[in-house]
Amino acid sequence: MNTRTLAIGASFRHVAQLPTPTLALIEHKHDEVETVSSSWTTSPEIEMTDFTDLYGNVGKRFILPAGESVYKYSAVVKVPDALDEADVDAPQVPVEELPDDVLPFLWPSRYCQSDVLARDAWTLFGSQEPGYRRVQEISSFVHERVQYRTGSTMSWYTAVDAFNNGYGICRDLAHTFIALCRAMNVPARYVSGYLPDMDVPPLPTEMDFHAFTEVYLGGRWWTFDPRHDARRKGHVAISRGRDAVDCALATTFGNPWLKRMLVTSHEVDEAGEPVGLRTGYDPQFPED
Repeated sequence: MNTRTLAIGASFRHVAQLPTPTLALIEHKHDEVETVSSSWTTSPEIEMTDFTDLYGNVGKRFILPAGESVYKYSAVVKVPDALDEADVDAPQVPVEELPDDVLPFLWPSRYCQSDVLARDAWTLFGSQEPGYRRVQEISSFVHERVQYRTGSTMSWYTAVDAFNNGYGICRDLAHTFIALCRAMNVPARYVSGYLPDMDVPPLPTEMDFHAFTEVYLGGRWWTFDPRHDARRKGHVAISRGRDAVDCALATTFGNPWLKRMLVTSHEVDEAGEPVGLRTGYDPQFPED
């Protein structure tokens, strides 16, 4: 399969009053894409160690020092030059036949209250044939119902809020889609990751992390992205879980100020030069 090369990563600048234990989930550690190179840098020097969570996600744990500090992850990866895989005939798997490790992605969770949205889900989609096509209908419904608004919601905003209010960010569209799928007894999980503008017009907004989803049909997981409601190239998963709680990019056990976060996710050519950058986007992680 043909591949294309991406530069991905992120930089976080914090200001802390006291030394603060921190967890970071921003590093690609899954097998779907080939990692060419990767590195972490910090200023001042910060000792980091790996941790692995319940879902197999690998992150870093460390202590932010008092004062101002920066930590940055950078990587070059190769991704398939192909759209997300699809099979419109993939069937829904009966609950009694689901693997044990898939069952947790049927349950309601903090941001995906499938129990609260169950009546709406069955009213909207109950008459449709179970399987991939019905899941695609749910994705299209969420894409149309929940208007994407950059920076419009806070950490307390849930799938029920997005469903009722009709707006949110990519995280909220993912949560709403997941909750409706689970209400229909379809396992669905949240994915935090990177998504470049590959073979699509660059968006006018600053690059950011992306939230998308995976749904279990026909004995495997399939990618769905209700934010775009289209198969895309270049989805790179950082972490997977029940919802954004399990995939928090940075968890601080204290109250440091996040002064600046910068994300990079773009294609590079054979010489390592950026391809198709968003307007005003600097891939070199300017810190000021």
